[in-house]
Amino acid sequence: MTQARKPRRFSSTEHLASEAVAAFADGELRMAAYLRAAHHISECPECAAEVDAQQQARSALKSSGDMSMPHSLLGLLSQIPMCEPIEAKDAIERRKRAIVTSVVGIRRRRR
Repeated sequence: MTQARKPRRFSSTEHLASEAVAAFADGELRMAAYLRAAHHISECPECAAEVDAQQQARSALKSSGDMSMPHSLLGLLSQIPMCEPIEAKDAIERRKRAIVTSVVGIRRRRR
């Protein structure tokens, strides 16, 4: 009979990843992950400070107002292709084939 897996607990030496800090501050964690993170934050001043800094940054961005950019930059950004050019895909495939060929040649020489 198998036992149900217990939820992973943070040890006192572990810290929340930066992605978890951001997700916690943004309220994007699922309930179980949120509760684990909240418990860890209550016991870890370093992670609590990280969450506080993330929340302050989020608040500052929200209250900063409209952003603007020079029209020249907007024009340059709109010229970036939405997909990878076919030539680039072909070059990648050629490099992959060359690597595989090299590895196969090395294996044959070692035998």
